[in-house]
Amino acid sequence: MDWNLELMLAARIIFAAVLGGMIGWERENHNRDAGLRTYMAVAVGSCAFSIISQHLTGDPTRIASQVVTGMGFIGAGVILQVRGRVQGLTTAATLWATAAVGMASAFGMYLLAGLTALLILGTLSLHHLPGWNRLLKKSHSDSDENK
Repeated sequence: MDWNLELMLAARIIFAAVLGGMIGWERENHNRDAGLRTYMAVAVGSCAFSIISQHLTGDPTRIASQVVTGMGFIGAGVILQVRGRVQGLTTAATLWATAAVGMASAFGMYLLAGLTALLILGTLSLHHLPGWNRLLKKSHSDSDENK
């Protein structure tokens, strides 16, 4: 057993957990169904599967590609249509993107993982910007006029 390698891989999983937890904390603070534990699990799971794929098969794409597909499947289950409105798209998209954070962590791409997590958090915060609702109402009214 190579302890240096094991510690490096453990650090990658912890990094993925922290980043996934940050995203999940934001979602939980906004009372979304998928929160801290869900996002941490997605980041940690995708990180672990990617590490396993890279080290056991020698092909980092073998299992990792299935993570992308599997997260798409989970995301599809999150999306609902209620009273003519689609709900859960943001949750599905951010779960899928959080899997990418975990995968980037697994491959030692810490800057990419951190930047991706920050961009996800920034995207989730856009609706807090002044004028955001006016911008959305204007774009919705423009599209209604074009029907």
